[in-house]
This record gives sequence, C-alpha cells and structure tokens, in this order.
Amino acid sequence: MSKPLNLARLFLISSALVAPMAMAQTETDTAPSTGPGTPSAREKADAEAGRVDVSIPGSDIIVTGRRTSNVSQAAPQVVNVLSAADIKRTGEGDIAGSLQRVTGLSVVSGGYVYVRGLGDRYSLALLNGSPLPSPEPLKRVVPLDIFPTSVIASTMVQKSFSPNFPGEFGGGVINLTTKAIPSESYLEIGVGSSANTETSGQTGYSYYGAKSDWTGFDDGSRDVPPLLRQALKSGVPFSNMERGDLQDISMQFLNAKTSVLQRTNSLPFNFSGSINGGTAVDVGSDGRLGVIATMSYSNKWRTRDALQQASIDLTQPAGKTYHQITTDNEVTVNGLLGVGLELGEQKIRWTNLYIRDTLKRGALSIGQNDGAIAGADYMHQNTAWYERQLIDTQLVGEFKLGNGLSLDLRGGYANSQREAPYEREFVYVRSNRDLTVDPVGDRFINALNRQRGDASITFSDLNEDLWSAGADLSYKVSPALTLTAGYAFSDTKRTSSRYELHFDATNLPIPVQQQRPDYLLSDATIQLFDLTLLDFSGNYPVYEAAMRVHAGYGQVRAEIVPGLSIDGGVRFEKGNQSVTGVDVYNTGTEPVNRIRKEYWLPAATITFEASKGLQFRLSGSKTIARPQFRELIAQPFVDTDANRFYRGNPFLQDSELWNADIRAEWYMGRDERLTAAAFYKKIDNPIETYTTINDKYDVTTSFANAPEATLYGFELEAQKYLPLDGWNSPFFQSRRVVLIGNYTYTQSKLKVGADDTTIPYSYTTGPLPAATDYFVDGAPMTGQSDHLVNLQLGLEDTDRLSQQTLLLTYASPRVTSRGPNLQPDIKEKPGLTLDFVARQGVKLFNAINSEFKFEARNITGRKYQEVQQLDGNKVFYNRYKVGTTIAASLTVAF
Repeated sequence: MSKPLNLARLFLISSALVAPMAMAQTETDTAPSTGPGTPSAREKADAEAGRVDVSIPGSDIIVTGRRTSNVSQAAPQVVNVLSAADIKRTGEGDIAGSLQRVTGLSVVSGGYVYVRGLGDRYSLALLNGSPLPSPEPLKRVVPLDIFPTSVIASTMVQKSFSPNFPGEFGGGVINLTTKAIPSESYLEIGVGSSANTETSGQTGYSYYGAKSDWTGFDDGSRDVPPLLRQALKSGVPFSNMERGDLQDISMQFLNAKTSVLQRTNSLPFNFSGSINGGTAVDVGSDGRLGVIATMSYSNKWRTRDALQQASIDLTQPAGKTYHQITTDNEVTVNGLLGVGLELGEQKIRWTNLYIRDTLKRGALSIGQNDGAIAGADYMHQNTAWYERQLIDTQLVGEFKLGNGLSLDLRGGYANSQREAPYEREFVYVRSNRDLTVDPVGDRFINALNRQRGDASITFSDLNEDLWSAGADLSYKVSPALTLTAGYAFSDTKRTSSRYELHFDATNLPIPVQQQRPDYLLSDATIQLFDLTLLDFSGNYPVYEAAMRVHAGYGQVRAEIVPGLSIDGGVRFEKGNQSVTGVDVYNTGTEPVNRIRKEYWLPAATITFEASKGLQFRLSGSKTIARPQFRELIAQPFVDTDANRFYRGNPFLQDSELWNADIRAEWYMGRDERLTAAAFYKKIDNPIETYTTINDKYDVTTSFANAPEATLYGFELEAQKYLPLDGWNSPFFQSRRVVLIGNYTYTQSKLKVGADDTTIPYSYTTGPLPAATDYFVDGAPMTGQSDHLVNLQLGLEDTDRLSQQTLLLTYASPRVTSRGPNLQPDIKEKPGLTLDFVARQGVKLFNAINSEFKFEARNITGRKYQEVQQLDGNKVFYNRYKVGTTIAASLTVAF
C-alpha cells in the first residue's frame, strides 16, 4: 500500500494536538460567525429554556410537575434529547455522528446506530413518531447519516419502554423530529471529498455496466430481458422448456458489459455535494407556514483485500482459503421536502423523504478448497448491481383542544425496493496436475459443468409497502396528573423474488473452456456448442410476506408527592405476520407460516428526586422482538456489508423480553452529568444467527430461536465542561474543554436444556431437532460485546463555530454467528478506533458565512477481523484492513 498515506496516520495524531491553534488563525476580531454550524439565536434561547420540539406518540415528554430546563432530567423516562442547538454543537454534520455522544449508543458501518450494544432487531427508529423503514431491506435500522442536521429539530433516544411506543422495543428507540418551521430563512451548499489508505489511489476491480452508473440509476440496460420475463410469468419450470427457447433466453442477456471484470490501477477519491434550504412566511395573525428541502449526492469507493477461510475441523488447518479483492462503488442520492404550518398552538407537519443507494460491485478471488479437487486453484469472478430505494411520506398533526385536552394524529406511507439484476459469478479451475495427466493442468478453464467451472446469473427483486396511522388523546386532569390513550395501526406487505440460473455445457472443447467470460457465453458459443440453462431457484422463487399490527394503550403520568413521580401504563398489540411461498410453477402447494400473537405489554418508571440535581429511577417492562421479513423468507441473499451468504428461516417465532433498569443521575449543571445504571433482560425465544458448513466448505448463515437468554450489565456516563476563560489569553476567553466518557459492561448467556428443541430452515418432517445441536448452554448472545468504551476530548468555542474533538471507541470481541457443528463461535474483534473531527466557521471573502470540516477516521489503522479460534489455531472467516479515511468538506450559507 502507499507509504505516504500510511505515514499520514502518525501525522494526524500529532497534528490533532495543535489543530485548535492552527485553525484559530482563520478567526478575526470581528463579530462571531453565524455560519452553517452555528445555532441561531432562537435555537439557543429555546435550548436554554428547555423548549425542545419533539414529535412522538403521546406528545409531551416532560414529566408532569417538573420544572427544569434540562430535558433529560425532567423527562419521565431514561432519555437523551439533542435539541437543534445541541446537534450543531456536536461537531457532526449528520445525525449519526451527533448520536455518538449518547451513552450506550454505537455507530456501525458509518450510519447504523445500535442501542446498548444490542443488534438491529432490538432497535427502533421513528420519524416524527411514525415508523421509518430502512432503505436497505436487509437491515432493520435506518442509516442515520442520511439525515443532515439542518433539517432536524431534535433527536430523542429512549432506553426504557413506555406504552406510547411500539412494543418492538428491546434496546431502545431513536426518534427524529423534523423542523416544522425554520427559525429563519437559510440556504446551504456543501461539497466534500475523502480518501482512504486502502482504496484511494490503489488497485481495484470494476466493470462497465452502463453509461449512467455514476448517477446511481441504470439506463435500462440491466432490465430483465423480455424472453426471460415472459418465461418467469409462464409458470412453466425451466426443466420443462424447450432447449431452443432456453438458448434464446441466454442470448438476450447483456453479456460483455456485465461479465468482463477490469482492473483499475488507481481508484478515484470519494466526493459529495449537498444543498439545503428553508424559508417561512406569516399566515394570519398568529400563523406561520414554512418549507424546508434538502438534496445530496455522494459517490464513494471501497476496496477490501480480504482473507476468507472456512474449516470443518479446527484442530486442522483451514480446509478452504481464498484471497479476495472486492471493490464497491456506492452512489447515494437523497432528498427531503418538509412543509410545516403553525396556527397558534396547532401544528401540522408534512414530511417527504427519498433515499436511493446503489452499489456496483466487482470482486476477484483465488484460493483452494479441500472439499473439491484436491490441490486445485479456484478463481471466482463476481459482478453485481444492487439498487436500494426508499420513498416515505407522512402527515402529523398536533392539536391543543383547550381545557387540558390535546390530540395527536399521524399517518404515513412508505415504499422500499431492492433490485439486484445481473448478479453474475464465473468460476475457473486450475487443477495443477502434471501435464501428462491433465494437458491444461497449468491453466484456468471453465467447462460449465459445475465440476471444473461454472457460470451463473441471478435476478432478484424486492418490493415492500408500509401504511401506518395513529391517534393519541391526552388530558391534563391537574398540574400533577395527565392521562393518555392512543391507537396505532401498521400494515406491511412485501414481495420478494430470486431466480438463479446456471449455464450448462456437455463436453465443451478445451479451447472454448479457456475463453474469457464474455466469449465463453457469446451467442456463437451458445449455438455452436449447445449451451443451455439450469434453474437453481428452488420450488418457490417468489415469496409474499405481510404483517398487520393493531395496538392500543393507556398511560398515566402523575406526581404522587413532591419529588416522586410515576409514568406507567399498558399497551395491547395484536400482530398477524405471515410468509407464503408463491406457487409459480402450479404444483398445487403453497407453504405458509403464520405468527398470530396478542400481547399485553406493561411498563412503569418511578422517578425520585432526592435533592436538587440528584435523582433515582426504577423501571420495569415487557417488550417483544418480531422476526424480520428477511429472516423469515426461505431465500438465499448476500449481505453486501458483511459480505456473507444468508438464508432465511420460515419457522422463526417472536421473542419476548422482560426488562428492568435502576439508575442514579446527578446533574451538576446544564448538560453536565454523572450517571450510573444497571440493567437486566430476560429473553424468551431469542433469535440467534448460526452457521452451517458442508463437506464442500460452503458456508451459510441462518437464524433460529434459542430457548432462552439473559442479559445484564451496567453503564457509567460522565459529561463535563471546563471553561478556559480564566486563562490569561484572548484565545481561550470563549473556549471550553469538553470531556465526555461512557462505559458499558454487558454479560449475556444462552440457556439451553437437554430437552429443548429448535427449528432450523432445513427442517422438513419428523421430531424437532435438539436445541443443543445448534446452541451451547452458557454461550453469549450474538452481537454482544462485554466492554464498550467511548471517550471524547474536545475543545470548542462557545461564541463561534470552532470545535476540535478526539474520539476514542473500544469494543471487545463479540459473536457474529454460532460456530458450525458446535465448533467455537465466530467472533468479530472490533478493537480500538481513534478519530479526529474539526469544524471551523469562516467568512469567505469577508462576507459569506461558511463552515470547514476536517475528519480523520480510524487513525490507528484498525483491521476488521472475524475469526474462529481453538487453542492456537485460527480460521479467519473475514479479515481485511479498513484503512484510514481522511475527509474535508466546505459548506457555505447564504
């Protein structure tokens, strides 16, 4: 790799220490800059007074009878609220970055936020109190880095369950509230670029595809060919089709543009651009109408030079070892349009969100597999195109009806799509045998017989529609008592199809076997050598899934005596979830799996204010975790982030959680606190990932219900500001040191008895398999780290935008999947990550308010490691260098 880029890490560590002084040279003695990252006067005043715009079911988050400007202290639950001013002061340009300051939250893969270290199935994301589906249908949580801070009025994280939220609440909920009315008109334009030491300027692989690929939109070249579309609709199995018809289908495929992998000696840098704006006008005597809009585009490259292994017997060396280089070109296009109307105390929000994320992948790997031809080298070439899209529109109304009565109404529609056309793989084999035995033993060949070579093409498509609605009625009986009742409805429908086709040849001539992919599958080869297609899609290539939830709740918030309050209630949820295999081949059978459950979910939190600034909380609740559609549908799929092959399990059942928290909070001043908390969770039927491996070392990850699990631990948090105005220097007069640290210790254990059973995806008939065949009693839950540490050391200016922050994150090893055949678990080793972020407000040409941002991520060069270990023997399922990323951006405000 490039030596100058690697040496940059040492430069970054040292320069971080002097960056505040260096960046300060841009400042002048003129009035403080109110650039893009600086809170407006109204935002500052609202934050100081504790007026935070939070739109959630049940409306007001401030506990009845409390009087304090610190929202986290005054709330009836364990919450962290970042106001518009707080978000801008975090030093981040997006919500995911700002949430890194919240205890117990971790950011995964750039924008996925997990609560208390629990996986995505235990996290819930809402936008203005309504469900927010992910643009990546293979994930449940939303990549929050798509939301620029300029359009968000507040971000609330709640870790203790209350009945006004959906019952699928394991670790916590993250609620984003969009700005209803801009505090002032604004227009921001931003551009940025970044480079990574393992990608930028390095070797990578890609393919042509289409001219429009850089936009993230295909130009139609990858559309399903007409003859294939007609064949898929016919209901006739491929095995019953005429050979000539199959050849006609084969010759309609887009060939060279999707099958020829090309090496790029120097990959480009990443770049991005955005434009955000908003304005408002007065309506009548006490009304105001506002509009906000944002658009952004980013183009990123990532190369992973990975070692991938698999083993059946860990006492022996790995039976399968591959060296793979994967290059992903990710193009993201986002847009948001919000309209807000305020008429006195009445407020209406209409929010429209569009997200499109496209991944163009090229990969080349070479290695050996003891489960195939001994001593042979296998070369795999993969090309793929993944389109992911989300369209979300929602309407929220918050009405004050008078006499202590308030009504919240919300409704929304979201459509999520994922299309993966032309997912291609070619396998070439070099036997390495003596040339007297194998005349082409020193060459890679592809016989298209799945013994010495293979070629496949896969088309998959997913469409999901989500309708949601809710109503919440609150009545303030007295200053010390509020009653709330509400109803919520959601209806989700998904259709998923996956067709995997393999080319097949008999006695293909040796010269033809040595041809490159596009020549190997050319029209001439198909006709001259009688190639055909085989269908590997299974009996049910199309699945339909649906989930409908009706919920109602009642909630009481009361101050029993001065200093002692309770927030309690119960939620009733009736869920109907189903997965159906569509009988596309008219066999007369449609497999159906249904989960019909009704739950009463009680919750209560007691808060005792011992003295000014010191309080204690005790909470208990019951919640649930439903299987995700991707986990229920018995189709194979590739997680492009984990680079892992998954298969769903239609036999999964809901998990039930019993939660308990006890917490002590000492608020020393505004935004300064010291907290300690302990938590406990008992989980029935937790859904765990497990891995299977066959004698050919094909690795598949799937899901199954373990009998029971417990999770417990404690967390500590400290946040303190140290003013530097006592220093005899003008530079430090308005500056302060920011010290933020949190630590989370977690332990979890599976409980598996000798008589417990489970149902894997491979189950057909007969007695249920023993749970001990898949899970080990006492093993930790997947995704859980024993230790999570977040430390932040920053220097910021309270008068103008000037922030420099060092961020250190540590996570101890965590299980990603149960080991195959009861081998030791497969563990990820996240390790230590050091980042540096600096933001500086400047005036361009002494007139234009601007913000310059500099980032250095993973300065120490942490590697990604997913390993299986027994004694001293290690098998790396995935190991590669993440690299250090250096980014810079400029945002100007008009």
